[in-house]
Amino acid sequence: MSLIQHATYLAYDPGITPKSGGLPGLSVLQNVIGSINLFGIIAVVGALAVSAVVWAWGHHSGSHQAEANGKKGTVVAAGCALLLGAANGIVAFFSAMGTQVH
Repeated sequence: MSLIQHATYLAYDPGITPKSGGLPGLSVLQNVIGSINLFGIIAVVGALAVSAVVWAWGHHSGSHQAEANGKKGTVVAAGCALLLGAANGIVAFFSAMGTQVH
């Protein structure tokens, strides 16, 4: 048995696909997750502001550790904002990859 034939045996498709109307509380769950995402974005805005202040304070006071921590916090907060804003698109992209037929 060749490797390609063996790989086709491992890639079994059980035929399960997501259904949008399968559960009675789906719209409530979507609202809850959307609200959690909004709270996360608001928290990231606060973290970004605090990190930028620490960065500036560390730079002007000569505290290299505070400056480095402020830079690190700014980058982490910006990355979190990017991921929170793109979360729906990322999940939709990778979910669609599983449905493509070769």
